Amino acid sequence: MNHFVWSTNPILLHLGFLKIHWYGLFFALGVFLAYYLVTKEVESEGVETQRIEAIFIPVVLGVIIGARLAHCLFYEPDFYLSHPIEILKVWKGGLASHGGIAGGILGLWWGAREQKLPFMWLLSRVSIFALITASFIRIGNFFNSEILGKATQVPWAVIFARIDTLPRHPVMLYESLGYFLISFILYIQLNKSIKDKALDWILTGEALIMIFTLRIILEYFKIPQADYSTDTIFNVGQLLSMPFLLIGFGILIYGIKLRKVSNA
Repeated sequence: MNHFVWSTNPILLHLGFLKIHWYGLFFALGVFLAYYLVTKEVESEGVETQRIEAIFIPVVLGVIIGARLAHCLFYEPDFYLSHPIEILKVWKGGLASHGGIAGGILGLWWGAREQKLPFMWLLSRVSIFALITASFIRIGNFFNSEILGKATQVPWAVIFARIDTLPRHPVMLYESLGYFLISFILYIQLNKSIKDKALDWILTGEALIMIFTLRIILEYFKIPQADYSTDTIFNVGQLLSMPFLLIGFGILIYGIKLRKVSNA
């Protein structure tokens, strides 16, 4: 069986000493597209765009710092605890989405408090459109030939020629498509009323449940990402997903109860 061979150079452009990577391009595109969509959404709900602009930097910093720390401490702890200065070298790669989500939520909480905006309302909106960023990042991973899937003979398998000659699940593309679909599902549920507090909780809970259910399932198609074994039936990515999944169910249940009370 002939499989699609992927051998694209991860570097898009060389500008003297500066290298522009496909990953960086998709990361930036995803961030700014999500930012644009969030600002348009909150503006349509009567909130000044300037208040969202003030939150942008704390959220991005939270995502980067959280993603970097999570990768270093959960995926390669032996190396980074022995070479702590290497944690600062973000340009060498190594970001974990679980930490990025946690850091982004903390940055959003801080920004919402500073701007005196309802946190759960803002989180529910950002959750919808931040998934666009996650989708773009996984396309960047495809260009980098990273987060590889297990070997397979399915017709749509991809040979990542920069890595080896094995046909593999293009699992990063599965994840990218999944995030896009979750974003669409959440968006069609969106009520434009800022006063619907129950929906804010429900959307946020649904987002966490769908995102991390997807992650847990897709981890079975990935080769191990951590440099150690968990000695359980679950890998590191799945174990990190479980607290988010439980929190998502808790938020969703609270939202459903809140809706019942408001409708009583």
